[in-house]
Amino acid sequence: MGKTVTTTRAQESTNAIERMYITMRHLFNRGFYKPTGVSGEALKNSLLLIRPEIYGSLGEEKAELNGLLYVLERLPEGIEQCRFINLTSDEGYGISHISPIIPPKRRRNCYRIDDEQMNIEITRGRSDIYDILTHLTFLFIESEKICKKILIPESNKTIRDWTKLEKALEKEELDQSEREIALIHTANILGRSFEEVLSVYQKLRTSSNPERFLRIVYWLGKLALEEELTGDKRSITFSTLLRERLGHHIHGERWANDIKKVLDKNNLLHRPMHIISANMHSVMNSFFATEALKEELQGSSRLEVFEALSAIGNETLRLKVKEVAEANGMISIEDTSGTNIDVQIFDTAKFSEEACYYKFMEGADEEKPVIFVMDYAFGEQAYETIDELLKPFEKGKKEVFLNVVSVSIMGKAGILEGGKGDLMIPSAHIFEGTADNYPFKNELCAKDFENHGLQVFEGAMVTVLGTSLQNRDILKFFHESTWNVIGLEMEGVHYQKAIQSASKIRKSIREDVKVRYAYYASDNPLETGSTLASGGLGTTGVKPTYLITDRILKQIVNS
Repeated sequence: MGKTVTTTRAQESTNAIERMYITMRHLFNRGFYKPTGVSGEALKNSLLLIRPEIYGSLGEEKAELNGLLYVLERLPEGIEQCRFINLTSDEGYGISHISPIIPPKRRRNCYRIDDEQMNIEITRGRSDIYDILTHLTFLFIESEKICKKILIPESNKTIRDWTKLEKALEKEELDQSEREIALIHTANILGRSFEEVLSVYQKLRTSSNPERFLRIVYWLGKLALEEELTGDKRSITFSTLLRERLGHHIHGERWANDIKKVLDKNNLLHRPMHIISANMHSVMNSFFATEALKEELQGSSRLEVFEALSAIGNETLRLKVKEVAEANGMISIEDTSGTNIDVQIFDTAKFSEEACYYKFMEGADEEKPVIFVMDYAFGEQAYETIDELLKPFEKGKKEVFLNVVSVSIMGKAGILEGGKGDLMIPSAHIFEGTADNYPFKNELCAKDFENHGLQVFEGAMVTVLGTSLQNRDILKFFHESTWNVIGLEMEGVHYQKAIQSASKIRKSIREDVKVRYAYYASDNPLETGSTLASGGLGTTGVKPTYLITDRILKQIVNS
């Protein structure tokens, strides 16, 4: 008798993730799908099998509230009311009378075309599509849970809690008593306690839409109910232009060309260049904040200065640092290409000694470095933007090659050991679901970050296809096996692929280009209550952000 072969949860989850992405690609190529159709059900079943940590109790009968909050911050307001969701390329809606809706945690333009239709612009590649479809699939699962709860079996009638919620929302405004009664009925529909429901209600409440949470639950239930009773199905479509343009670097090329024109105009194309992928404040503040805010924050340590700049309501301080930076040669380039990646260029030849915290080596202006800071890319967009940036600039009939000395990547990532704010220094990037591995020599190491009260981990990191598919079993396998994976993020492989192809194959930049990667932990998906859905870092992120920035800049200054 042969041995029975059993699959582990990690293998089942890996297969489910693979199926999910294959299904998404198929649907994209087809151009449309219905969430309750065969393809939509395949997506839902895969997501239920994966059981992402970020979505908590997705597979249970009760509603998943933290996951709902996480998803709603990344989708346009009002999407739960729309039966038709259309994913489009940048097709010129910006010149129409319709104002864009921009989700608070994802920079993408969305347009409410009418009562039933939402158009979402995709300008950041496949990762953006995967992200949206995963979030929508979560919403459809939650929507069906509500429908099953409110519809009385074998009848077209709904339970009393639903009728009461409907009645409450007929009113323009609810007083406290009416609101609490409506929330009690909602809690029963969702299978959650009144306390849990009240907490989410308060987080979603806005001055213009105080009953937002109640309306979201109502519309999720209403559309699923109508689908069940009348056959009016929801539909997701992908525009023809989006399907034609995807993968052709249209936005990345436009972005890179705009930047190279600015570099050329300022005679910076030939200068030694250090590229940093980071946020739009840490490099600028590291250079100029301590000197610029001497009077306002007298006696404060550097870390206290950075914490003050990160605090809500300190716009005046931030503005002063920006003014000093601009007076010392900083050029800001706001994105108009659709990539949503802003850029800052620091010409160190224009730094005055009294303004800048770091002291650059003496030498001719032509030899002084240019620091190029780009905002965070999203997933595959990292390859598109860096690949285009590292290509030579076509100036008339001439090709001008950039003098790129180093590329440094700083970012947030999920950690598999340790907690929020701890550091990860990768030695290789592993691409989830493929055989693609990218080992490299990292100019940063754990020793650079010792004695700062933070844990530092060195090892391989996994580049995942989407943060929404974090699965405990797969991550445990990566962490505990000989892969020695310390964390997960979404861009590392894409950055390194572009750098390697530019330096080793295309020879458009020097072969000995230095690379630096360092991440700080935004969450620990292996720890219950520490996933991305548990909330942001707050001030915990200030120390690691500026510590990594300082180490990168010190290496550049001394190179």
